[in-house]
Amino acid sequence: MTTPVQLYVYDLSNGLAKRLSLSLTGKQIDGIWHTSVVVFGREIFYGQGILETRPGQSHHGKPLHMIDIGETAIDEDTFNEYLAEISQHYTADKYHLLDFNCNSFTNDVIGFLTGGSIPSWIKDLPSDFLSTPFGAALRPTIDNMFRRPIPGAAPTPATLQPSPAATQAAVNASPNPALAASLLQAVASQAFSPSASVNGTGSSAPAPATQPQTSSSTSTVSAPVHICTNPSSFHSLLRSHRAVIAMFTSATCGPCRMIEPVFEDLAWSKTHGVGKDRVAFVKIDMGVGLGSQVASEFSVRVTPTFLFLLDEQKTYEFKGADSSELRSQTDLLLFQAFPPHPHTKLSFPAVEALSSEPILFTQVPALDSVISKLASFVDGSSSPSETVAAKEKLSQSFPVYLKARFPANKGAQPPKNLSANPQLIASWAEATRTIASVLPAAQLFPLVDLWRLSLLDQPIATWCSAATSQTNPVHIFMSKAIDALHTADMSARNTVLVTLRLLANATSNTALVRSLLSAAGHRAETTKVLVSSLLHADASVRTAAASLAFNVAAYLQKGRMDRLRGDSSAAGMEVEEDGDWEVELVSAVLEALSNETHSEEVGTSFRAAA
Repeated sequence: MTTPVQLYVYDLSNGLAKRLSLSLTGKQIDGIWHTSVVVFGREIFYGQGILETRPGQSHHGKPLHMIDIGETAIDEDTFNEYLAEISQHYTADKYHLLDFNCNSFTNDVIGFLTGGSIPSWIKDLPSDFLSTPFGAALRPTIDNMFRRPIPGAAPTPATLQPSPAATQAAVNASPNPALAASLLQAVASQAFSPSASVNGTGSSAPAPATQPQTSSSTSTVSAPVHICTNPSSFHSLLRSHRAVIAMFTSATCGPCRMIEPVFEDLAWSKTHGVGKDRVAFVKIDMGVGLGSQVASEFSVRVTPTFLFLLDEQKTYEFKGADSSELRSQTDLLLFQAFPPHPHTKLSFPAVEALSSEPILFTQVPALDSVISKLASFVDGSSSPSETVAAKEKLSQSFPVYLKARFPANKGAQPPKNLSANPQLIASWAEATRTIASVLPAAQLFPLVDLWRLSLLDQPIATWCSAATSQTNPVHIFMSKAIDALHTADMSARNTVLVTLRLLANATSNTALVRSLLSAAGHRAETTKVLVSSLLHADASVRTAAASLAFNVAAYLQKGRMDRLRGDSSAAGMEVEEDGDWEVELVSAVLEALSNETHSEEVGTSFRAAA
């Protein structure tokens, strides 16, 4: 006799992630998923320990999806015994919003019941989020929210608060830090809301607290470390990852506690580079669930024991808390699984001599003159009162900040801790949008030049990377330049030229260049501006376009080399590969190079980009 198994899926953000994720992260995320297993007429999930309720009656409300996983031949008594055993591991003190959560639990339980796993679009959500610049910036904040002040103590609503230091990077990365902070707090509270287990009569009783006997170093689980409590979930992991490093441990093993921090550090560093989606570090506690069966299958009898598996086959095994052996064998396995590309061994002195640093336009203009020129354009037009007000707002603070940030005296240093806050940047952007909607493209170049300089300031560039198209000055100016190029409006030559320089400066900020080159961002607009400008009649415009083309090529090449080297610091900053798009760019550069007969400077820039 078999019993059906279902997966209930909830969105902890209640639709906010779907509406706001693209503007906040640059990537579409349809939900912050919470899952539970429904079997034997019970809904079972992980939060403050292992909890259960009647199907659809939890504090998460109505499920967004109800997915049929299959059927299980395991009887309810055996299942209850399994839950009792793994409850030692799935305790409230180990819960982490990204690292060890309800989805970790349901994946393990479904592996036990059916031998399958939860859908990849649920499992991959944390890595998808952390792969964005905004997600990477929020990582310290989330870690701080789930840091335990006392080893073994479960988090409470009072402890789910980010510290000012932990939120600083997130503030700089978000166009709306207040919204981001409130969204994060709401998700965390919903995910970890106190709940109750429901007994067979329908009355509620508090879920029993389980206090694990763990050291402070193991009271939480590192993000890249998978937990397996049964053979089914372990084999599912082997099938979905090419390289697997497994650690067999037990709660009473002293050497295990000594080596676990090394194992977790390795997991963090090695799953953020080459093949990050195909490398897994996994812990199997031989005293939890059916962990002993996994150990028996591989003839593991002592702890700690480390297994190294490639394509589901064991390649090496060693016993004991030897950190040097663990590191060297991990590096060897990853080299076997992901050998460096043969081209990395070739020597190309001329190519290697080329700098990959972007070409930037850093000249500080006479800011008072720029503002005066912009004011004359606004005052000379039949502008509505709100445009005049926008000009006044912009003139009062924007050049003042730029003067302080970029002193005219080259020997002078800007004041310490000088940084534009997001609200101030948003006010400049709104004023810019108002003015740009009225002035013709030919009169926008003073305004573009202000932003061209400002993008060398990292907080401003980062804000622009996450702003919506309607409020993002970079997108507004690109749209104006595209229209001018399409109509061959030579009166807008200055605006097109300064817009290209602005885009070149944008490549100095990783989050902004990724937004400009990402298919989900502004790749189409960036490509139109670049390709059209490469064949422009004006040599200065072609020179600026060649500089932008070089910066784009250098960024893409650096991303490839970082992936080949397994550089973990570059995780989440690469642009998705698109052969057709890259062929379009290369073709435009080659055509421009073949046509260039008037300017050696332009030709040199074209050759570097090519």
